[in-house]
Amino acid sequence: MTGSEPPVDQDAKGGMMSVVLSTATLSAADRIERWHEAVTQAFIPLDVNILEEDPSPGRIVTHQLGAIQVSDVQTGPQEVTRSKRLIARDQKEFLILTLQRRGSAVKEQDGRECLIQSGDFSISDSSRVFRKRVEGKVCFTSFQFPRKELRVRDEDLRALTATAFSGRGGSAAMVATYFTRMAREVTGFDDFVGRQFVATGLDLLALFINERRGRFRPQAPETAPAMILRVKDHILQNLSDPDLSPTDIAAAHFISARYLHKLFQTEGTTVGEWIRIQRLERCRRDLLRSPALGLGVATVARRWGFANPSHFSRVFRATYGIAPRDWQLHGLSGGQRTAE
Repeated sequence: MTGSEPPVDQDAKGGMMSVVLSTATLSAADRIERWHEAVTQAFIPLDVNILEEDPSPGRIVTHQLGAIQVSDVQTGPQEVTRSKRLIARDQKEFLILTLQRRGSAVKEQDGRECLIQSGDFSISDSSRVFRKRVEGKVCFTSFQFPRKELRVRDEDLRALTATAFSGRGGSAAMVATYFTRMAREVTGFDDFVGRQFVATGLDLLALFINERRGRFRPQAPETAPAMILRVKDHILQNLSDPDLSPTDIAAAHFISARYLHKLFQTEGTTVGEWIRIQRLERCRRDLLRSPALGLGVATVARRWGFANPSHFSRVFRATYGIAPRDWQLHGLSGGQRTAE
């Protein structure tokens, strides 16, 4: 390592290479120059203006997962700019999805300015000028990938840059949850699984953008992986409804019941079976807690959509090899078998 290089640590884990860039060991006087180098090395060329007289230490940890570079960043007040000069110099066309984990930032692109707060995500396009300003200490995770990997129209993408999407509800929450999981488990994927995970994530993001722009085609073949994720999320949010049915689920997603069944067939199961297993697993968990909460078997069953206690007892025993009451009293010592 020469004197002009930022501190770097590399290690291989789970088939993926991780790169750590940190200015923590440097003097405050050296951090400005080193941080600019670290940002450019980890991402695309950016102009960096540190907004502190005594710069806070910064840290970037990156992992490559298929077409996506996943980066966890901790840094202090600064402003980064992707200028016309830098765009003309490298002409790289990357998209960057950023999940704000702590603190806030102000983003500008395509004539818009927005405040990105903790729990939000936003999209930036490296082929056009953008600016990001951070006033305090922040943590965020970014997902950088070639523009060509996301199959959406340019005009639709341009309309949604520098926009804050809340990860607390609706389809935006699905995107945020999926990409958060991707970042959390990135080192555990082998190459093949990682690429599949990335492909589904980008399909989900494309579906989200198309939905926001009124171009939602729910039964298009390319949306199937993302659609089944959305359907499962809807089911999990409504497990307590005993009247939850394939017809209602399909209607909520503007697809036919036939197409819904086809989605689950590709995973080797049925809609009804998947719902049943999800309900049973939650009942099994809650039954172990129920004595302390003063809840009976029938109450737990109703909580998760089983309206008929006798029916619940039969399917529970058939699945786990033990009666609900015995499982409630004895748990793992009751000799249950694991569901297939």
